[in-house]
Amino acid sequence: MHSTTSDSSGWTSGVEGVAVVTGGARGIGEAAVRRFAANGHPVAILDMDIARGGKLAAVLSEGGARAAFYACDVADPDIVSGVAERVATELGPAAFLVTSAALIPNTESIMDMDLAAHDRMWRVNYHGTLHACRSFGQQMIRRGGGSIVTVGSINSLLPLPLPAYNPGKVALARLTQLMAAELGRHHVRVNSVAPTYVMTPELQARVEAGQRDMNKIMSVHALNELPLTADVADAIAFLCSPQARTITGVLLPVDSGWAASVSYMTYAGGVPWRQPPHDHS
Repeated sequence: MHSTTSDSSGWTSGVEGVAVVTGGARGIGEAAVRRFAANGHPVAILDMDIARGGKLAAVLSEGGARAAFYACDVADPDIVSGVAERVATELGPAAFLVTSAALIPNTESIMDMDLAAHDRMWRVNYHGTLHACRSFGQQMIRRGGGSIVTVGSINSLLPLPLPAYNPGKVALARLTQLMAAELGRHHVRVNSVAPTYVMTPELQARVEAGQRDMNKIMSVHALNELPLTADVADAIAFLCSPQARTITGVLLPVDSGWAASVSYMTYAGGVPWRQPPHDHS
């Protein structure tokens, strides 16, 4: 039987292999990288942002972590496969994989959308996840176990006016279940997290540019605050931990109650209570 031990923080300890994070140079990916590194795991940061990814690896290395950056376009399966071989050679086989690399659009109409941008989003968000899971999943099979966490979205749950991003995140939820069924016999667990809007500098920039309305966003959440990237990293940490050793194939919302609240708060017959608007400046 495959088994692991756990440290006081709930992470696997004494496990050979590294944590690989695609889109690891910023946002949720960066938070996951920092969490793995803080708990003693070697980390491979995969991203297209060479300057930011290289700086993050250097900062973590200076702090005593074993971290390396790899420039990687996840949309290209040959590049992903080559990077996976380098990671295995230079750091060791992957024990954990977090697929955070993604393009995030603004709302648009199906009839008017940019088809080239639509296809690029599928290549990065869906196919990029698939390529990473195949390349690093093979390493986990060979080493006798591991844990994969795909980064889904509330878009995995309901239709939203994002005609490439939304169906792509639905597809990721089903892909996660398929991989969980296929890889479970190899002691590889595959789960997904589904964040709502996450408070990041990128979200703040879109709010300031008038592309997002924080009052509208908060009006359909049960809680009065949005998750931080560290909150999503906490959920990823749990799914990678021994405490989740019999959990696989699940989609775990990290959504401040969006899934429970959105239909309630938009009920056409009116609602008995509505949270007051907040100052999000």
